[in-house]
Amino acid sequence: MKKLLLTSCVLSLGLMFDAGTAMADIQIATAGPMTGQYASFGAQMKAGAEQAVADINAAGGVNGEMLALNIGDDACDPKQAVAVANQMVSKGIVFMAGHFCSGSSIPASAVYKEEGIIQISPASTNPKFTDEGGPNIFRTCGRDDQQGLVAGALLAGEFAGKNVAILHDKTAYGKGLADETLAAYEAAGGKPAMYEAITAGEKDYTALVSKLKEANIDVVYLGGYHTEAGLIVRQMRDQGMKTQMVSGDALVTNEYWSITGDAGEGTLMTFSPDPRKNPGAADVVKKFKDKDIEPEGYVLYTYAAIQAWAQAASKAGTATDPEAMSKSLHEGTFNTVLGDLSFDAKGDVTLPGYVWYVWHNGSYDYR
Repeated sequence: MKKLLLTSCVLSLGLMFDAGTAMADIQIATAGPMTGQYASFGAQMKAGAEQAVADINAAGGVNGEMLALNIGDDACDPKQAVAVANQMVSKGIVFMAGHFCSGSSIPASAVYKEEGIIQISPASTNPKFTDEGGPNIFRTCGRDDQQGLVAGALLAGEFAGKNVAILHDKTAYGKGLADETLAAYEAAGGKPAMYEAITAGEKDYTALVSKLKEANIDVVYLGGYHTEAGLIVRQMRDQGMKTQMVSGDALVTNEYWSITGDAGEGTLMTFSPDPRKNPGAADVVKKFKDKDIEPEGYVLYTYAAIQAWAQAASKAGTATDPEAMSKSLHEGTFNTVLGDLSFDAKGDVTLPGYVWYVWHNGSYDYR
């Protein structure tokens, strides 16, 4: 009996030791559309997060502790995003580098706010995310009201006198971006020939394209994602239309060209300055390319989110105290692959805004 008790005690101590060892890692996460029609963006986030964690751990971790990365799949669905957030809470994460879609980040942020978990989205651009998020909510990307100003100015200036259609996909991101662009366009004297909602996920936009053709639309501005933009532009070309496609940062994936082929030639889009061209990111970019990963789109924005959080934790001397971490993030300046960045009182990043890109011969670059 004593032997059994002794064995039991040893086993218990062993289990406690193993659990303590496992819990010594700092649990962090990224979450986004790892599956579904926007999975290419989830792949970008996953690649960026994995490399950031590997590099930070190789340099000694955060305050002497290693990082352990958890991956969540919300498929850009708001309800699934909340479920993922709660799942990550149960795993004991102290930091979320996510989500991707604004429609996911906004409801998930309520969970992180309640639980005192720092959230830095690399991609959610809807203003409500930080306007209403709370002191623990940040982003390394820009906002739709910044992006819309740039897009609206182009539509009113370069395409003055042209028939412009503004479309959106009904999502928090797509409608938010389209409405900000419309407001800036009208403020600059423009008047859209058409304002319409589309249904995301459809495969046939023939009826919409026929309507655009009948209205002699010269320019289509789409607040939405690359999947719908790619199909619409391809189907416009099939109907002989030379209409210019203009959109936002959700076209920053090579999958766009996979959908359009040559029909995507000349597509214009807004996105932040390309971090791949930042000399300070050269070593990290090389690591990705050595693995045959092109660090396009939000790869480096996810990497930077984790960099900023890790540096803030080092300055605060803790990764687990949400108040200290929030204060450190709001007050600090962080050296990242995006350049030196800081956050304003709302948690928005103080980096250069949006610039224009053009799709040409299978890739995008500055216009």
